[in-house]
Amino acid sequence: MFMRILLMAALLAGAGGSPAVAQEFRAVTDESEFRELTAGRELRRFGIRLEVLPQGDIVGRGFGYQVTGDWQWGESFFCREMAYGSNAISHNCQLVAINGDTIRFISDRGEGEHADFRLR
Repeated sequence: MFMRILLMAALLAGAGGSPAVAQEFRAVTDESEFRELTAGRELRRFGIRLEVLPQGDIVGRGFGYQVTGDWQWGESFFCREMAYGSNAISHNCQLVAINGDTIRFISDRGEGEHADFRLR
């Protein structure tokens, strides 16, 4: 049960941090830049490996569960719905920020918590 809660929090972009983009991170507001940053790369953080595919799919694994989802770009935000195992994660639009090989997703259009992933 604890692992499910931990995974859900991480996948919801709620695994740490303040709601603001830190100074070292730069907001990504253009879909073509986001696509360029993620093309052919894996997004990784402890226990989670994801791919954000150009055709709008999200695939990967999180703490042993299969992760699937759909994404689209809307009004300068990354909007997605996901599931891990049989657990659905509701639609959320997120601000994306970049710092080197670290990509940050900030839930609730940049007003919520964030999750950082390494681009590999």
